[in-house]
Amino acid sequence: MMHNRAGFDLATALPDRRKAARRAHRTSRRASERVQMLGEDIDLVRPEEVMLHVQRWIETGAKAIIANHNLHSLYLARREPGMRAFYDLADLVELDSAPLVLFGRFLKLSSRPFHRCTYLDWRTHFWSIADRKGWRVMYVGGADGVADEAARRLRLAYPGAVIETRSGFFDATPGSDGNAAMVRDVCDFAPQVLFVGMGMPRQERWIAQNYAALPDCAIFSVGAAFDYEAGVQKAAPRWIGRMGVEWLYRLLCDPRRLFTRYCVEPWFLLGPAIADLRRAAMQPRQPG
Repeated sequence: MMHNRAGFDLATALPDRRKAARRAHRTSRRASERVQMLGEDIDLVRPEEVMLHVQRWIETGAKAIIANHNLHSLYLARREPGMRAFYDLADLVELDSAPLVLFGRFLKLSSRPFHRCTYLDWRTHFWSIADRKGWRVMYVGGADGVADEAARRLRLAYPGAVIETRSGFFDATPGSDGNAAMVRDVCDFAPQVLFVGMGMPRQERWIAQNYAALPDCAIFSVGAAFDYEAGVQKAAPRWIGRMGVEWLYRLLCDPRRLFTRYCVEPWFLLGPAIADLRRAAMQPRQPG
């Protein structure tokens, strides 16, 4: 039986998805999938659809960026040129916000709770596929030792996946020796999936600046994903996310760091939100 350092039973904590009932989902992109909210493109896709597209990109050897939008990223996209360049390159933009799902309903879009996609929503699905197919997965981000511990735990649960990590504490300035070394390490490992978790907007800026030099693979911006895997941060229970109050859980856990993000930044989106609502009032509802 597999245990982590604290004695936690990974085998029983991560149920076998193959035994669970599957919901039907679309197997191809569709015209109505991409919508606009607050001036930005967002794709209304389920976690299962994200994984399907990732498998196809990997099988064909394509290079693809899987991004995500929440209220924080929408705020930064108006203020950080690097964010704008990143989203212009993105092949798929997940909807990472329960409030945005609700806002989409007010805009007469076909957004539903199951369209909310984050790493924590599809992580077990992803790692079960990576384990089965032997994917090469690289994670760049986190403090020294954090990603290593996350990788150690994941290797115990998913021994078929080939996992490599690098700390996110390096000089990411374009042209610097530290940045060149990081890009070289990524290319040498030749991942099929590259997770970049250095926080917004640094991770998006780094991906956009180094996109041409990175190998062909599926590239995700995943924030603190491996902090959760290593146990450094505690993830909110998924039922809290489905209720749309994960932001409140996180705010209560870390008020000093997240107060501005959750209580101040959204007010700067009020103007675009009112403009969206006015346009929606003049349009018919989007079919599901």
